[in-house]
Amino acid sequence: MNNPCIPFGLLLLVASAFDLTSGCPVAARPHDHLKQPAEWFHAPAGRERFANLLSHQDKDGCWPKNLDTTAKAYAGKRDTLRGTFDNSATVHELRLLARAFRVTGKGRYEEAFLEGVSCIFKAQYANGGWPQSPRASGYAQHITFNDDTMVGLMTLLREIYGEKDYNFVPGETRQQAREAFDRGVQCILDCQIEVDGRLTAWCAQHDRKTLEPCGARSYEHPSISGGESAGILCLLMSLDEPTDEIRRSVRAGVAWYGESTITGLRAERKDGNRTIVPDPAAPPLWARFYEIDTNRPIFSGRDGVIKYALSEIEAERRNGYAWYVSSGKRVEAAWSRWKWK
Repeated sequence: MNNPCIPFGLLLLVASAFDLTSGCPVAARPHDHLKQPAEWFHAPAGRERFANLLSHQDKDGCWPKNLDTTAKAYAGKRDTLRGTFDNSATVHELRLLARAFRVTGKGRYEEAFLEGVSCIFKAQYANGGWPQSPRASGYAQHITFNDDTMVGLMTLLREIYGEKDYNFVPGETRQQAREAFDRGVQCILDCQIEVDGRLTAWCAQHDRKTLEPCGARSYEHPSISGGESAGILCLLMSLDEPTDEIRRSVRAGVAWYGESTITGLRAERKDGNRTIVPDPAAPPLWARFYEIDTNRPIFSGRDGVIKYALSEIEAERRNGYAWYVSSGKRVEAAWSRWKWK
């Protein structure tokens, strides 16, 4: 597979150790155990970890987020569990269960894995997008690129249909994974934001019916995302033999990143306060959100009022959210190696 973002799966795992909205480490992940030796999966410690993981799988087949689901068994009723795809939840558990089944051959691991994959299939919209979680409500119903949710699901599906490690998966399921992935690619292309006749990039969320850019929380407005668009472009640039439509999409997205680069400014935190200071030697930055019509960086507090300077929003949101990102560097690196340009 031609993959200019190599190792893309690993990149997603590393990125998921941090919450993109805050830039802070999140709870331990089940994928921490992926590199355990085979003996561990048979040992009491490994069996206990997997019993814990299975106890957190909800009735839809998913797992909760921001939680090491292998650390401690869930003591409540399964009906009260609410799994999600957000923050790489479910994706990590499924990768770990797949390895556990390959090593041990235990049917309950395979069964839980297939139940989780089935949940991913069922949650996909007819247009190819995914919500933040099954049974979603409110803004979680939107097609969710936020925090690489949809990119993470698609990356797993590609592994399932394309990698030997998943040969245990029934052929029909692997074909379903391929078809779901392809629908996801088409959804990505259909969601790309066009401004004055030119394709740009993507919003963190798009309406599940109209595909228009959508807001989420009060400070997350319909906009062009300098964060989430990077993962989308890297995924597109990892495709073998992309169509002309995909190539057009990539070129437009890369051009948008080039035009949206912020130079001469450095983001720093002093005494717990996040500020932006002039620095001609600072590495390039990108805003998390750009106004769609003007392409100006935008910021917002919990009052939902759009501002054009980080200093104009309240300290709680200014310091509790990643308003500037370095995601464009991933795009630049992938583009420099992309064989189809």
